[in-house]
Amino acid sequence: MANKKNKKNQSSTFTFWIIGLIAIIIIGFIFLAQGKDQESAFEMDYKGQPYLGEESAPVQIVEFGDYKCPACKAFEQGFFPLMKEALIDSGKAQFYFMNYSFINVDSKRSAKFAEAVYQELGNETFWKFHELLFTKQPDDPKYEKIDVYTDKFLEDTLKEIVSESDAAKVVKAFKAKSAEEAWQVDMDAASELGVTGTPAIFVDGKKFEGNTLEDLEKMVDEAAKEK
Repeated sequence: MANKKNKKNQSSTFTFWIIGLIAIIIIGFIFLAQGKDQESAFEMDYKGQPYLGEESAPVQIVEFGDYKCPACKAFEQGFFPLMKEALIDSGKAQFYFMNYSFINVDSKRSAKFAEAVYQELGNETFWKFHELLFTKQPDDPKYEKIDVYTDKFLEDTLKEIVSESDAAKVVKAFKAKSAEEAWQVDMDAASELGVTGTPAIFVDGKKFEGNTLEDLEKMVDEAAKEK
């Protein structure tokens, strides 16, 4: 009887051990799956985005911005030229601009118009328009919630750097809503990355939390080493 009881206990112990092992394996697979999902959530797709820098650059920097955002204007005019010289012109990184339009109705309008500029007139003209749009952003913060970037304003601004015929191409594409999809791609990426304000900077899909150019250079150098 004692032997039968021991065998029964051993059988029960073995069964519980097997069940426990299976549970651990299942949990492990769940965590692995979650880990893959998290990794893919931060995997940036740069295809079809306006960029600056060499294609051979090992690191990608993305700015999510809003053309009505005063902090983005400050970034464009103060921080960006230093970053461009240190990281983009040096070949260390490529730079991309993506839209996170949230401040006002003309945030969305200007972003979509800029996307139409990129689609119709190319990368170089986009960056000229991009820079000019920030230059013309009113300095008084009260204009953040005022519809400044009207259709006419955007068209007239574009005409400062391109011909009448080229401007007409962009206006036609914009009115046909050809830039909607590209704008939505940016907004979806911003949502996936948890962007809540602008400018938001990401280095190879990881959010930049520093405050200085040195902090950014360090992050870019570390990202390059990881590759």
